[in-house]
Amino acid sequence: MRLFAIRDYRHLFGAQVIALFGTGLTTVALGLLAYDLAGPRAGLVLGTALTIKMVMYVVIAPLAAAYVDRLPRRTLLVLLDVIRGAVVLALPLVTEVWHIYVLIGLLQAGSAAFTPTFQAVIPDIVTDESDYTRALSASQVASTMESLLSPVLAAVALTFMSFNWLFLGTSAGFLLSALLVLSTRVPDARPSTHTQAWDKAAAGIRTFLMTPRLRGVMALNLVVAAAGSIVVVNTVNHVRDELGGSRSDVAWMLAASGAGTLLAALVLPRVLDRIAARTVMMTGAGVLVGGTTAAVTLIAAGLTTWTGTAIIWTLIGIGMALIITPTGKVLRASVGRNAIPEAFAAQFSLSHLAWLITYPVAGWLGTNVGFTLAWSVLAALAGAGAIGALLLWPRHDGRGPLTSPVTTTRHAPRTDRSALTKAA
Repeated sequence: MRLFAIRDYRHLFGAQVIALFGTGLTTVALGLLAYDLAGPRAGLVLGTALTIKMVMYVVIAPLAAAYVDRLPRRTLLVLLDVIRGAVVLALPLVTEVWHIYVLIGLLQAGSAAFTPTFQAVIPDIVTDESDYTRALSASQVASTMESLLSPVLAAVALTFMSFNWLFLGTSAGFLLSALLVLSTRVPDARPSTHTQAWDKAAAGIRTFLMTPRLRGVMALNLVVAAAGSIVVVNTVNHVRDELGGSRSDVAWMLAASGAGTLLAALVLPRVLDRIAARTVMMTGAGVLVGGTTAAVTLIAAGLTTWTGTAIIWTLIGIGMALIITPTGKVLRASVGRNAIPEAFAAQFSLSHLAWLITYPVAGWLGTNVGFTLAWSVLAALAGAGAIGALLLWPRHDGRGPLTSPVTTTRHAPRTDRSALTKAA
């Protein structure tokens, strides 16, 4: 593949993949650590920790995107990897729940700054338009693969070792990521057209608010977060307490959701060549609403089984992929090339804002009043997001690709509308 013939991109992509897997393994290990410290209240602890993560992402990511052209980017990426590696190394040493919250805040602050910085570097290294598009797709595939393989690797590792060793391996991974970044020639950033940091941070968000299809994406973010929170936050207590499973069983159940994500991601590229992204994403919303509704039905009726849970978790994984995978295509069709980094940074923050809403519901409400009510609320949020997406993103939105982050073509010619719909 021509893209990976570019040495600097190849090294940076390797650093991103390693960091992604490090984050995935940390998520699995964190859930098990929370269970050891809090037992039945692990969901509350994990929900709080992940809420802190979302606050860091929502607040820090747009600021990092705003200031990234004013900082030495290679030094910043290396520093963020070193900080994350040190924090993860300290996690096995915690003895109090509040220690988790402090360390997770530091860890996720580093991750929130790393992603927009990485995204801003790519267009300066990959200058060809088609290669740049492939680079964005490769990053999405890497994220998808991580969601499957991290739980599987954790499950295999937990068969032979304590989960504390997962933290050690993750820390080593972040240091390896830092070494790969050091071996990369990262060019100086080109100055942004926005003179004020907040203007740049807010430019992408304004684009979302002004564009029908992107407003639909915002609503679909809520659907993904509502369904995904059940899997991410509640799996550890559901498997350990409701199903009587082991630590490895927790990881394998998470892998069931990842398998659904990967299965859909492998099929989607060909599907998206023939079917509009909107249709695919709305189908994903329907799958997630159905999955959350099925989860509520089974838990309320006391019919939860290993098979039933695995099927629902797999459906949720499929539904998430149907929404997440085409999102990059919709973003690229909605903004000019110079605004792509800002649009992706905005999506990064807005999607995590949705998780900031749903994580506390899964963690706090699920622990204090039970899964039935918590999952019912999440199912309702998923349904509301799906309905909102249908209303906010009309089938023929009448808009072409944006030429800047704050301007739109208000009315496309009638003959071009079908082409626009297929593009987005």
